[in-house]
Amino acid sequence: MSRPLRIEYAIALYHVTSRGDERKSIYREESDFNLFPDTLAEVCGRFNWAIHSWCL
Repeated sequence: MSRPLRIEYAIALYHVTSRGDERKSIYREESDFNLFPDTLAEVCGRFNWAIHSWCL
């Protein structure tokens, strides 16, 4: 059974996290780690997201 769709609000703030299986690292190489900010910026531009704070 799939998860029900989340309700989204236009002016809401969302807290998003990522974690690897068994709390393992989600970056295999340093190049992956360095690529994340660029990918995040691209996605924010595409979906018109505003990031208020983030950390790696």
